[in-house]
Amino acid sequence: MAETESVIGTPDSAPDAAEAEERPQGRRRIVALFVVAVLAYLIDLGSKIVVVEKLEGREPIKVIGDLLRFEAIRNPGAAFGMGEAFTIVFTCIAAAVIVVIVRLARKLYSLPWAIALGLLLGGALGNLTDRLFRSPGVFEGAVVDFIAPAHFAVFNLADSAIVCGGILIVILSFRGLDPDGTVHKD
Repeated sequence: MAETESVIGTPDSAPDAAEAEERPQGRRRIVALFVVAVLAYLIDLGSKIVVVEKLEGREPIKVIGDLLRFEAIRNPGAAFGMGEAFTIVFTCIAAAVIVVIVRLARKLYSLPWAIALGLLLGGALGNLTDRLFRSPGVFEGAVVDFIAPAHFAVFNLADSAIVCGGILIVILSFRGLDPDGTVHKD
């Protein structure tokens, strides 16, 4: 019967069963993406609330001698304080990244990709929240940075999540793992 159905174009039950098995896995991956994103976002938001309340306007706290300190900085630009006049552009870029990740989530069947994209999404949301709701105003807000390693830019946990997510994406790409769970050998 299955041969006859495949000849005349009527689908047999095997592909439906395979699709049904993949759908729950895809949903679990989407849940993983959003759980990682929410955790990254909340940890970043909580750290910034504490920094603004306890550290802003005060002396930096030395964590590891001169190698690492916590120092509250308001950064209207991008990494290393560059592009201070382009705060609106960075806000739009962060919003675009969020939209792309949410759209890509529909095709997500890989747990490592879910984690990587969740880190990017949570970090982008953390910095976007600052740009939208912190002074001097909507789309012009300065990001709260506070982790200050010696001889390096001051950053925050959202930046760390974005970098870690980006590194994981590079590793997954080099290993040939696609977001849909397929592995290719190029």
